[in-house]
Amino acid sequence: MKNSLLLAAALLAAGPALGQVAAIKPLPYPQTRKVDTTTTYFGTKVADPYRWLENDQATDTKAWVQEENKVTQDYLSKIPYREAIRQHLTKLWNYEKYSAPRKEGKYTYFSKNSGLQNQSVLYRQLPGGQPEVFLDPNTFSKDGTTSLAGLGFTHDGSLAAYQISEGGSDWHKAIVLQASDKRIVGDTLKDVKFSGLAWRGNDGFYYSSYDKPKQGSQLAGKTQVHKLYYHKLNTPQSADKLIFGGEQDPNRYIGAYLTEDERFLVISAANTTTGNKLYLQDLSKPGSAIVPVVTDEKSIVSVADNVGSKLYLYTNYQAPNFRLVTTEAATPKPANWKNLIAETPNVLEVNTVGGKIFATYLKDATSLVEQYSYAGQKEHSIALPGLGSASGFGGKRNEKETYYTFTSYVYPPTIFKYDIASGKSTVFKKAGVQFDPSKYESKQVFYTSKDGTRVPMLITYKKGLALNGKNPTLLYAYGGFGVNITPAFSTSNIILLEQGGVYAVPNLRGGGEYGEKWHLAGTKLQKQNVFDDYIAAAEYLIKNNYTSKDYLAISGGSNGGLLVGATMSQRPELFKVAFPAVGVMDMLRYNQFTAGAGWAYDYGTAQDSPEMFNYLYKYSPYHALKPAAYPATLITTADHDDRVVPAHSFKFASRLQEDQQGPAPVLIRIETKAGHGAGRSTAQVIAEQTDKWAFMFENMGLGYKQAL
Repeated sequence: MKNSLLLAAALLAAGPALGQVAAIKPLPYPQTRKVDTTTTYFGTKVADPYRWLENDQATDTKAWVQEENKVTQDYLSKIPYREAIRQHLTKLWNYEKYSAPRKEGKYTYFSKNSGLQNQSVLYRQLPGGQPEVFLDPNTFSKDGTTSLAGLGFTHDGSLAAYQISEGGSDWHKAIVLQASDKRIVGDTLKDVKFSGLAWRGNDGFYYSSYDKPKQGSQLAGKTQVHKLYYHKLNTPQSADKLIFGGEQDPNRYIGAYLTEDERFLVISAANTTTGNKLYLQDLSKPGSAIVPVVTDEKSIVSVADNVGSKLYLYTNYQAPNFRLVTTEAATPKPANWKNLIAETPNVLEVNTVGGKIFATYLKDATSLVEQYSYAGQKEHSIALPGLGSASGFGGKRNEKETYYTFTSYVYPPTIFKYDIASGKSTVFKKAGVQFDPSKYESKQVFYTSKDGTRVPMLITYKKGLALNGKNPTLLYAYGGFGVNITPAFSTSNIILLEQGGVYAVPNLRGGGEYGEKWHLAGTKLQKQNVFDDYIAAAEYLIKNNYTSKDYLAISGGSNGGLLVGATMSQRPELFKVAFPAVGVMDMLRYNQFTAGAGWAYDYGTAQDSPEMFNYLYKYSPYHALKPAAYPATLITTADHDDRVVPAHSFKFASRLQEDQQGPAPVLIRIETKAGHGAGRSTAQVIAEQTDKWAFMFENMGLGYKQAL
């Protein structure tokens, strides 16, 4: 009898039983005004009836946002188990989360979130001492929407400069503290964007910024000309010295850092998100010039470290999978480079700490790590817990140990301490999340795309899963900008896995998992390959009975939002639910906003040529929609997204609502006081994830069962 009661309790549903969910009808969509706006591209007139929504500061746009959010929240509020999901997700989220430690001066610093804090707190600790709060971003704003967005210490650890982001904006402020007593030093710098903070001694630091767009277009206005400045401590920002860039040498992106010994200032300049020019300045010689190392943007190159005048360069120049080369600072040109760690079939990433080089290789999107001497001799292979992602292995040259984090789709993030001399790892911090990895498995498969290309995909699910085609499945991908999508644990995904669901992640072309060739195969006039890879992943899951089109959802953010928008417009019948998040939806005008012009290396632009215009016009999600039965769609964006402006999602939502011929809802969820994603409060994240799962289960007719 007792066992029967326990079983009954475990199967208590927080909503109706599977397949018994009554359809919720959304309120009538707002009657979105249409305007007679057209643009002519190479003789073709393109209508843009919702262009007025690009003015996100306008009163009528704000009114439209309120009306759309009203429809969305009314629908979501009627899902009977939405609150049960929120409560369970909140419980799952409520565990201590740590970052790997870093040593600065006499202190060790680390971040910690006690569980449900909106922002993680930065602590510090003396050897043998107790941790103390150094910076608490939860005190930056009452609602937890102002976040810590960057931090840089002087070499001796006595001063710290940190950046804050308000409401998720890419426009940051920078503040300097005296580390000993946390006293603010000098003025707060404003309008810092896409920048590190690179200290030179204790006198000041380098940072990057753009001129702020004119009043009224701060979020959407173009940011074209990046500038590198030097800020001398205790002087006004207006007196900061322009070091590089500006109108005389325009570049969209400029970054700077110093080698650990502070001998060299390294400047990277680029006009696109792939490839960079590289410059050096020898700070040991007063008045020395800034010297070019690489002057085109055909490859990626950075300074990994130096030993005196000897430079260690990490690059994919003549090596699509990357290599590590050496050269003398006096002769830095590529013709003088010598291989130290040669290119291999696996993509290389490099870090340094303790006078050693750590080579992290990607093998089918999972990590392999090896330790090398500065002479290029292999010393250790790091024993990782399994197939997953390892990150870290950084620090100063005099350190004897380092830290790294390992995670996978079924392995919660665990921090390891690594002894550099012996090559041994020990567990430093385990995640306290309520998840039993032994009940789940993550399997890598390979499937064939439309043109015969072999594509890897990791599929995660509860052990013993019945391959009956009825499992709720979320297919997530990105496929762009050479970004590597590697295995990572998600607390939110526990909700899906507990319901007997499947989480699938293919590594599409356009990413960097197989190097620059893989990236280029998903760019410009090859971009359709990315969508074909994604569609083929969905077809693989259906063919192999993991799921079916009635239980399949697709999800992606930013470039991944474009992926979802393009795919659902091409194959609307293949999916039950779609989650395009902060997506690039208007491919004809994306380069007119913020830093969008820098994405042209991947996308091309409608102004390039008739061929490029026609290609973009064909797949651009906003333009490709036509009257059809589309999946249930929950579009997400944010009012402070100044990277992919919310107008993309506003326009896409308006046209999709107009063209929807089927019964499934088309909703847009517009977060306030949030940006492109980074820095969101825990409360915002939990609320959005709750709505995602509730919307998905509701539209698959599944309900929600929560084990007690």
